[in-house]
Amino acid sequence: MKKGLFVTVIIALFLMLAACGPKETTKDIDKPDSDEPKTEVPKEEDEAPKEPEFAYTFPLTGKGTNDALNDRVVGVMVNNAPKARPQSGLHKADVVYEVLAEGRITRFLALFQSEKPEIIGPVRSARDYYIRLSNGFDAIYVHHGWSPSAKNMLVGGNIDSLNGLYYDGTLFKRASFRRAPHNSYITYENIIKESKKQKYELKQEIPSLPFLTEEEVKAVEGDPANTITITYGKYYEVQYKYQPEKGMYIRFSDDIQTIDRETEIPIELSNIFIAEATHQVIDSAGRRRVDLESGGKALLFQQGKVQVVKWVNENGRIVPAAEGKKAAFAPGKTWINIVPAIDQDVKYN
Repeated sequence: MKKGLFVTVIIALFLMLAACGPKETTKDIDKPDSDEPKTEVPKEEDEAPKEPEFAYTFPLTGKGTNDALNDRVVGVMVNNAPKARPQSGLHKADVVYEVLAEGRITRFLALFQSEKPEIIGPVRSARDYYIRLSNGFDAIYVHHGWSPSAKNMLVGGNIDSLNGLYYDGTLFKRASFRRAPHNSYITYENIIKESKKQKYELKQEIPSLPFLTEEEVKAVEGDPANTITITYGKYYEVQYKYQPEKGMYIRFSDDIQTIDRETEIPIELSNIFIAEATHQVIDSAGRRRVDLESGGKALLFQQGKVQVVKWVNENGRIVPAAEGKKAAFAPGKTWINIVPAIDQDVKYN
C-alpha cells in the first residue's frame, strides 16, 4: 500500500469514529438550565373584564338590555302632599316631572317603561300641562280627577287615559292607612288590564331621549354640585345629595329621604334637570298656566357637577340644549323639576 493511500484510509476511519460519538440535539440546546429564573407569560384572565354587550337600549334610561323595548310608556299622576309621603312605585319610574299645581304645592308625573312597579300612588288629579308632558311620550295617562282645563283636554282629545273618578273602588283602591284624597292607589296589573279592555295600543316604537356615552359621562365638566336645594314652598323643599361612590343623587323632601313605601328602596338618580318656565295663576283656586313651549334657562346636574344650559321642547319633551357642546342625560333615571325662577328657587353647594 502506498503511503498516500494509507493516510487517506486513516483519516476516513477517524471521521467515521467521530460521527458515531454522542450528538447534542436541538432539544438539549433549547432546554433551559434548571437554575435559571423562569419568565411567566401573563394569562388572559388577568386582563380587565369587558363590559357586557346588550342588544338594545331602553329609550328613557339609556341602559342596555336584551329584553323587548316596545312596551308603551305609562304616565301616572302621583300625589306629593306631606300626608301622601312616602309614595309607592316612584323608585321604578324612568322619568319624573315635578311641577307646581295649586299655590306652592307640587305633584309628580311619573313615567314608567323599563320597570313596572307592583303598586303606584297615591294617585291624584290631572292638570293640562301634566297631560302635555305625558303626551310627549304618548303615554297612557293615569289620574284620579281633573281640573276644568284638563277635563276639556281629556274628554275632547284623542288621549288614552284612565280616570279614578270612574273606577274608584274597582281599578283604583282606597288604602285604609290614609285618608282621601291621599289614599287612591292602582296596580300596574290593573292599568294594563283596563288598557287592553279599552283597546289601547300597548306596544310602540319609542323615540329615545338624548344620552351621553360612557366615555362622555366620565368627561362631564362643570362646577361641583354635591347638594341641591329647590324651594317650592312650605313643606315642599326638595333636596338632592350626591353619592360619589355610586355616581347617583338621592332625594329628600323636607329633610326626609324619598323612599318607596313598600320596599323602602331609595330614589337614586343619574340626572337632575331643573328648567325655568313662566308660571301664571289663572283662577281663584290658585291653578296655573305653565309655559312648556318657549324654552329657557336650565341647570343639568350629573356626576356631582352642574352645567348651566338651556331647555327646549322637542316633540313635547323637555330636554337640555347647549351651544357648542353636547348636552344630554347620563344613562339612568332622571327627575325634571320645573320652577318659576331658578335664581330664587334653586341653590347648590
